[in-house]
Amino acid sequence: MAERLLSMRRVRPLRDEDSADSLVRSRAINSDSRTRGQQVLMEAQLHNFGMYRYRRDRLRSKRYTFGDQWGDIICVDGEKMTEEEYIKRQGNIPLKTNLIRRLVRNVVGVYRSDDTEPVCIARDREEQQQAETMSVALQYNMQLNHMREMYARTLEEYLIGGLVAHKKRFCWRNGKMDNWTDYVQPDNIILDNNMRDLRGWDCTFIGEIHDVSYGEMCEQLAKSPSDYVRLAEIYKAARNQNGLVTYWNEFGYRRDHVDTDFLMPKDESRCRIIEVWRKESKPRYRCRDYNSGELYKIDMEDYDVMVAAENASRLQRGTEAGMEAEDIPLIKAEWFIDSYWYYYILSPFGDIIDEGESPFAHGSHPYVFKAYPFLDGEIHSFVSDVLDQQRYTNRLIVMQDFIIRASAKGALLVPEDCLKGQSPEDFADSWAKFNGVIVYTPSKSGVVPQQVSANSTNIGLHEMLSLQLKFFEDISGVNAALQGKASFSGESGSHAVLMAQNASVSLIDILQSFQDFTLDAAYKDIKNIQQFYDHKKTLSIVGGKAVVYDPQKIRNIEVDISIQQSKASPVYRNTVNDFLIKLFEMQAISLEQMLQIGKFDFGDELLQNIQSQKLQLEKGQMPEGLSPELAERAHQGANQQAVEQLYGAMRGAA
Repeated sequence: MAERLLSMRRVRPLRDEDSADSLVRSRAINSDSRTRGQQVLMEAQLHNFGMYRYRRDRLRSKRYTFGDQWGDIICVDGEKMTEEEYIKRQGNIPLKTNLIRRLVRNVVGVYRSDDTEPVCIARDREEQQQAETMSVALQYNMQLNHMREMYARTLEEYLIGGLVAHKKRFCWRNGKMDNWTDYVQPDNIILDNNMRDLRGWDCTFIGEIHDVSYGEMCEQLAKSPSDYVRLAEIYKAARNQNGLVTYWNEFGYRRDHVDTDFLMPKDESRCRIIEVWRKESKPRYRCRDYNSGELYKIDMEDYDVMVAAENASRLQRGTEAGMEAEDIPLIKAEWFIDSYWYYYILSPFGDIIDEGESPFAHGSHPYVFKAYPFLDGEIHSFVSDVLDQQRYTNRLIVMQDFIIRASAKGALLVPEDCLKGQSPEDFADSWAKFNGVIVYTPSKSGVVPQQVSANSTNIGLHEMLSLQLKFFEDISGVNAALQGKASFSGESGSHAVLMAQNASVSLIDILQSFQDFTLDAAYKDIKNIQQFYDHKKTLSIVGGKAVVYDPQKIRNIEVDISIQQSKASPVYRNTVNDFLIKLFEMQAISLEQMLQIGKFDFGDELLQNIQSQKLQLEKGQMPEGLSPELAERAHQGANQQAVEQLYGAMRGAA
């Protein structure tokens, strides 16, 4: 007789520790919330320590960029000191010529001169009008956040450190509830050390260290009185500082260290918050609706309502309509393990202040980051390529200064019997004094005091310095043409433009790489605008007309984003104005159309004047500014032909 089989659930019930849901499994293993938070905190700390070498190299590149070029630590006879201190001990002055700063300014200048902006293009051409409204909304948000200045300074960081990051969030700030962009300090960002994808698509962990005041922390995190009481207990020390602040940094000056303390801020009056976004996993259903062609995901608990019940309803309706069972379009559901972004707001003690699944429609974290070049996960900044040339240039300058000083000094030869009781120091003082008189008795040999010096400056230092400067330009790619310098006397303008264009070829790679960063940022801005702009609003941008943003029409539009020349740039305005003037001269457009589309300095005022006169004529009123004679004759009806002629002239001008 065969043994009866029992259900596995009766023999060994399924435990939460065996769940495919990573959060359920984590909560089952760590029943205490603080213990679970401490594990997340430990993972963040390991990723943060993994970025120590990057931060050290970035700090060195930043020091060189802003003039501190003798700050490297060297060891001399077992004693550690900076190169600046060593040079001073040798009796020299640590001179330097900052070429890196000029290099960075030139590249940022090239970026600013190419005035571009992101523009939305609808994938469905019938929705292009709504896409143009999205372009205006995006440009409005960029002006709200001063993104032109933000991107210029971010590019400067990109050249120095090779890693930049922005944070996008919808919150209340400056009296407005809007989509805001925050610059993320490279010293505070935490990135997945296992990333190898050049685009950063394999990132599974990202976070940020926040050091904020107690009031700012409560403003951002306290959503109820109980939340405030809890935060007051966690950050009791910072709350009781009573304004006694330890100032570790001077305003406007850099820090001389890499902050390696992950849990405690240097300033005890600040509240340290660790924000972590990492990918969690859970079982879900991937659904395909053959009736509408949609692809979407649903949670396990929604299967009965959204799939089973809907399919049963379709089968019933199809059967009643006389359709064959195989012809009825159903929803196909496939079980799979889905990964999604989940956030934690942690205190340094492991308290989970807030947590939850990504609230954004794009389903990702709020950060946008870019590393250069990120081959094999490595970062090599633009500035790091020229550090050795800068160091050698400084060495040659110090050496040249030392040789000149030694050559100018010389040596004074004085026969001993010429001193006549004077000390060598007194004799030297009289020798060096202007119009000095030295009384001495000539020696028996007739040798007189004399100063011996030799010109030892022409030993090839000038040639070496010129060679290093040439290497500096060749390695960086920012040569004389890109800096606006004439290559030779009498150079033509066209040749100078051609040389500048050729010189900019070496910068295309890093500028295009930074442009990808701006595209990613614009994409998240668009998704946040579509999600959080939930009511009609009028958006107006500088140099453009106002548009009405209707969320009902725009919320579900899918757009691509391209980089085009900014409409606010002088080149674009002049091109558009010249083209409109030609059309107006050909009588292809009216004066009103030209003023509406063109970018004239006086255009808005003149357009309002014309529209006002047009409105007065339509109401039968006489526009202001007409001659009293015409107005009197029009009112009296003495010459209706003149009135009609005037009306026709005004209509034609409008």
